[in-house]
Amino acid sequence: MGILILGLVLFIGMHLVRIVAPGLREAGLAKLGTMGWKILYAVVSIAGVYLMGKGYGAYRAEGVTVVYDPPLWMGHITILLMAFAFIFVVAGNLPATGHIKAKLKHPMLIGIKVWAIAHLLINGDLASIVLFGSLLAWAVFSVIGIKKRGLAPPVATSAKPDIAAVVIGLGLWLGFAMWLHTWLIGVPAIA
Repeated sequence: MGILILGLVLFIGMHLVRIVAPGLREAGLAKLGTMGWKILYAVVSIAGVYLMGKGYGAYRAEGVTVVYDPPLWMGHITILLMAFAFIFVVAGNLPATGHIKAKLKHPMLIGIKVWAIAHLLINGDLASIVLFGSLLAWAVFSVIGIKKRGLAPPVATSAKPDIAAVVIGLGLWLGFAMWLHTWLIGVPAIA
C-alpha cells in the first residue's frame, strides 16, 4: 500500500502545486523555464501514475481487504458512467471549445470525478477506496481551486468539438471496455 500512496502523493502533489503552493511553481518556472518546468511536471506525474499502478497491482496480488461488497449490477452503472467520463475527458483536451466544455467548464476534472465515482461503485477493497477516493478528492479540490482563481469560463465556438468529443470518447470507451482495460489493468471491464 505504501507504493500506491507514494504514487498518489507524487501525482496529486504535483497537480496541486499551482493551487496550494503557487510560489513554488513560480520559482520552478523562473529556475527551469517553461519547458523545464513542464518536463519536471510530466516526469513527476508519470512516476506517480507508474507507482500508483505498481502499488495497486501489488496490493491486489497479495489479497485484498474488502471494506464493502458492491452488488454485481453496479458493473452496468459503472460501464455507462465510464462512457460519459471518456467523453468529458476528451472534450477537456480538445483545443477548440464546444458546448460540452463551455457548459461543464472543467470537463476533464469532471470526467475524472465520474471515473472515480464509477470505480468506487464497483470496487469495495481498501486499495480501490484509497486510489479512487484520493483522485476524486483531488478533482473536487482542483475545481474549487480553479474557481477561486476566477478564470473566465470558456465560450463555445461550434458544435464540431462536441461531435469530436462524443465520437472519440465513445471510441476510446469501447476500445477500453472491450480490450484495453484487460491489457493495461489486468482486469476485464466487462466480465
